Amino acid sequence: MMLDPLGGIVITNDGNCILREVDVAHPAAKSLIELSRSQDEEVGDGTTSVVILSGEFLNIAEAFLKNKIHPTIIVNCYMTALNLSLKYLEEIAIEVDVNNEENLLKAIDSCLSTKFVNRYNKIVSRLSLEATQCVKVENIIGKKEIDIKRYAKVEKIPGGDIMDSYVLKGVMINKDITHPKMRRYIKNPKILLLDCTLEYKKAESQTNVEILDENTWNQLLLQEEIEVKKMCEYIIDSKCDIVVTEKGVSDLAQHFLVKKNISVIRRVRKTDLNRLERITGATIVNRCDEIVEKDIGTKCGLFEVKKIGDDYYSFFVECENPRACTILLRGATKDVLNEIERNLHDGMNVAKNIMLEGKLLYGGGCTEMRVSQYLIKEAANFDDSRKSVIESVASAFEIIPKILAQNSGVNVVKCINELRTKHEKPGSEKLGIDGVTGEIIDVSSKNIWDLLSVKKQIYKSAIEAASMILRIDDVVSGIGKDDKIQKPIKNEF
Repeated sequence: MMLDPLGGIVITNDGNCILREVDVAHPAAKSLIELSRSQDEEVGDGTTSVVILSGEFLNIAEAFLKNKIHPTIIVNCYMTALNLSLKYLEEIAIEVDVNNEENLLKAIDSCLSTKFVNRYNKIVSRLSLEATQCVKVENIIGKKEIDIKRYAKVEKIPGGDIMDSYVLKGVMINKDITHPKMRRYIKNPKILLLDCTLEYKKAESQTNVEILDENTWNQLLLQEEIEVKKMCEYIIDSKCDIVVTEKGVSDLAQHFLVKKNISVIRRVRKTDLNRLERITGATIVNRCDEIVEKDIGTKCGLFEVKKIGDDYYSFFVECENPRACTILLRGATKDVLNEIERNLHDGMNVAKNIMLEGKLLYGGGCTEMRVSQYLIKEAANFDDSRKSVIESVASAFEIIPKILAQNSGVNVVKCINELRTKHEKPGSEKLGIDGVTGEIIDVSSKNIWDLLSVKKQIYKSAIEAASMILRIDDVVSGIGKDDKIQKPIKNEF
């Protein structure tokens, strides 16, 4: 539980969320926080692991620096170890059938097992997979594209139970129609998306109008009415049923449109407009006089306005091949909903990474122990000074199984020694630590998996961040102390 600067409460076990709320002054600490943020943006998982590993690589470097080994040699050894590790990860990775939903769900379950939602793993894993599959498309050259950030929107509605959450294969907007007499239920609607205002356009610079009599004032009002009517006529001529605009809509425009039985939704976010464009087949129009027939979206099967709780929501559903979705989350409180959203984000990223790459590694610290053993063997091929650094990097990888053992409450030294001994024997490539009981188990039997893409990104980011900090010779502050700031010299002449 954390208190943010505005007095709000954040309850989470998400590494990136915790570090984002922490206020630090040290530049190296800021670098590690940035590292966690970039890990979250890149692959969506492994935010805690990357900071732990990076800290451990810096920790082992301290002894070498005290022994007068130059930072450049240490950094070169780190990069050699990184290249060896990445090569070995590719060798031991396991191919997974991305068309088999059961395999995908097992991998997502494994990712979410340490999260707040582990009691509801089945439902959150299912939501993550459904949402990711919905936004998956193939580009012109046949390559898969999955843009979760733009096309999978999470809508949080307090109340109800998490089991009531579902994936809506369409778009839901927290908006109501602008006029009570407009239609709230339309089958197979024709949808027009606008990025312009439906009101009299104000001048960009200050404008003064001189009104000499009442007739001039009436002419001015009439001109405004004519302009709005002209815009509405273009919309009416397009024969659309619904107008969705990012900007405002005047009362006069609503009057003209409601007479022609056209529903209007205004001040919609740009991101929601982009998702509507994707599911309806419409094109966003910037000026009313540029509307053509092909700009109208016809792929939506149903438009409906519903009241959930105290708010009205507009639903665009039953779409022909929807390539965007809305995940409707229900939960007891806002804190619970925020944490479920963070966990769902991780789950969707795991699903995305498996679909794009389709390779898994054994979890529970098993991969780190195997990489550690591999690096120790490879270190024998280098001279003494480099050998000792690479061996230390190998031992640093053991921090992951150590923390798993520590969190489960077992004797850490005994557990790691036992795991290390077993990994030295053949046929032990599936042995790792159960994060709940602390026992050494066959991780594949409990479906404890890691993603190859996540592991590679963790190793790259951790070693590169540690190397960058080790290369620093001095810290030069660009902020002067108050007593050292030179005061301006007064002109005495």
